[in-house]
Amino acid sequence: MADHLNCDLTSLTPLQLFEKVTEQGEKVRALKAGKAPKDEIDAAVRMLLSLKQSYKIATGQDYQAGLPPKDLVLINNSTTKEEDEDFVDPWTVQTSNAKGVDYDKLIVRFGSSKIDTDLINRIERAIGQKPHRFLRRGIFFSHRDMDQILNAYENKKSFYLYTGRGPSSQAMHVGHLIPFIFTKWLQEVFDVPLVIQLTDDEKYLWKDLTTEKAYEYAKENARDIIACGFDVNKTFIFSDLDYLGTSTGFYRNIVKVQKHVTFNQVKGIFGFTDSDCIGKISFPAIQAAPSFSSSFPQIFNGKENIQCLIPCAIDQDPYFRMTRDVAPRIGQPKPALLHSIFFPALQGAQTKMSASDPNSSIFLTDTPKQIKTKINKHAFSGGRDTIEEHRKYGGNCDVDVSFMYLTFFLEDDDKLEQLKQAYTSGELLTGELKKVLIETLQPLIAAHQERRKQVTDEVVKLFMTPRKLAFEF
Repeated sequence: MADHLNCDLTSLTPLQLFEKVTEQGEKVRALKAGKAPKDEIDAAVRMLLSLKQSYKIATGQDYQAGLPPKDLVLINNSTTKEEDEDFVDPWTVQTSNAKGVDYDKLIVRFGSSKIDTDLINRIERAIGQKPHRFLRRGIFFSHRDMDQILNAYENKKSFYLYTGRGPSSQAMHVGHLIPFIFTKWLQEVFDVPLVIQLTDDEKYLWKDLTTEKAYEYAKENARDIIACGFDVNKTFIFSDLDYLGTSTGFYRNIVKVQKHVTFNQVKGIFGFTDSDCIGKISFPAIQAAPSFSSSFPQIFNGKENIQCLIPCAIDQDPYFRMTRDVAPRIGQPKPALLHSIFFPALQGAQTKMSASDPNSSIFLTDTPKQIKTKINKHAFSGGRDTIEEHRKYGGNCDVDVSFMYLTFFLEDDDKLEQLKQAYTSGELLTGELKKVLIETLQPLIAAHQERRKQVTDEVVKLFMTPRKLAFEF
């Protein structure tokens, strides 16, 4: 039995071990408070000490109540140094690897499924057209239950899309466009309703913002989202601060989720501590609620059985692992997910883009000149130190940010492959590769800015008004 227990414990993550120690500690306290037989208490205490020892072996630190470990994953099997580890949660992404996060290991750690060639081919058959470049190039690389969504679609059953944005600043950067570009394509090829959550309440809770400022950012971000080309008859964009008070279905689902998730669970999943405000602790239920169609009675006619598909970056997955765990217990279908990789900062894939650092990314407000200057000056290069060395040994596309950005934004597969070959062989220099990126991004961002100018206050208000969409349920 002990060996079986140890075998089970070695397969647990540090966060799961932390939860087990916490639960066992509560069990011991309950047994003592209930004056249970001494041998029963002793057995529970021995189990607690064994769990604490396993936790210490796994993390190298003593268990401390209310202080969950950072759930780290190794970049490669030959190293155990902390600085060589990836860290991914809904607020922070860190890696020391110039290639970026090891996504294969993240799939294993999160327990999702890889988007393989078979699934991409099946999507192509279902929609009758070439899959989006984000699928072809592994930018959306992981999923949960996408096969169920395709089963439903092939059997003429409807589903809907849900994605979101945390409006932490007025200006969005090109990386923020990734989920929206892909979601727009999904909406068009499957012809389904879409809801977009603006979590201005989250930003108020986590950042030094007033509720008024957070709501103002939400409306400004909505303009950029609308400028991606969404159809107003098929899309509902909502601010939590605004919509939550008007929808009984939405709030009921929040309360149901809140009842079925313990404080221990959210501490284990999100790393909350006893000093975090209760708003943060209850927030995951608010991000979970749009996964259920009954949160939008005006769209789905009160129906509760319509499955949801959520395209998002993989750092948001913890919210929806929690949601999928709760869904059957509140009589709701589990949402399906499509996960994207992270968009790299200009300075390299191991640094984080920051709205406070204007040089870490290309912003949607940047002029053609700013775009050119930023790329030439700040885009991390996979090229060699000298032209002679570069011609001889070639560049490294795996770490070159200009090439990474082109995989996101250059539509032509053949041209992308030619650039890769030419750069790797040394025929194409870093400056020439940067020039291709500049010429790709300048018209793309200029076109976005033109579309954004057409988004009036009235247009934003229409998108954000709860209403029936162009679908019958």
